[in-house]
Amino acid sequence: MPPAPPRAIMPLLVLAALAALVVASFAALELKWGAFFTPEAAETTAEFLDGFAPPELSLPFLRKCLAASVETLSMSALGTLLAVLGAMALALPAAGRFGPLLRVPSRVVLNVLRSIPELVWAALLLVLAGLGPFAGTLALAAHTSGVLGRLFADALENAEPLPEKTLRTNGAGPMSAFFYATLSQTLPQMLSYTLYRWENNIRAAAVLGVVGAGGLGQMLKYHLSLFQMQNAATVVIAMLLMVAMVDAVSVALRRALTR
Repeated sequence: MPPAPPRAIMPLLVLAALAALVVASFAALELKWGAFFTPEAAETTAEFLDGFAPPELSLPFLRKCLAASVETLSMSALGTLLAVLGAMALALPAAGRFGPLLRVPSRVVLNVLRSIPELVWAALLLVLAGLGPFAGTLALAAHTSGVLGRLFADALENAEPLPEKTLRTNGAGPMSAFFYATLSQTLPQMLSYTLYRWENNIRAAAVLGVVGAGGLGQMLKYHLSLFQMQNAATVVIAMLLMVAMVDAVSVALRRALTR
């Protein structure tokens, strides 16, 4: 039997390498699985969860949760909008639209932006912008710019070049050919990426408050630090409801774009 071609072997080698990595990860970590199933662990968990019931449902506190939810939602929306602008500004040179010299530096900037997590960006920007939602918004914008910029650049590079070339051949200018041919092809995909990242930024914005960036996360940290578990339970419920609402809206919009 002739040997298998290299293309058939490569996927097997990749799977074998991934399996070896998983086995090495389990071997390197001291995971104490038995500790999760002891009677002491079950008793401690039940006692901890019992402290969250019943949630705080007084009208003044619900108003605070609503205001914090609006703040978190605003952080995610504005951060995503700023990220789209920054991503498009970096995606064009990263896709080679301005020549090969700017392609590599632009991709390096995108790699740096998305390699630093939102929490680290928030911790750095809190020093410059101070406590509050402004630092959280900038942190979301910085990280998401790197993620969307890479996705936008790949979408532009993978777009069919023939329509733009045809328009250029028939006398259209570079900008007109790009907007009517390439951008029109990739725009639905870009919008889908943007909506998906907005979903992620809702969750991230809720967590960023833990470092002092405002919103529901800051309320959660405050009440947990004071062991006000019933108040914290209400904040967690508000987070879940907000994320579920935004997920439903985003899924509906993405389906409408792909029809």
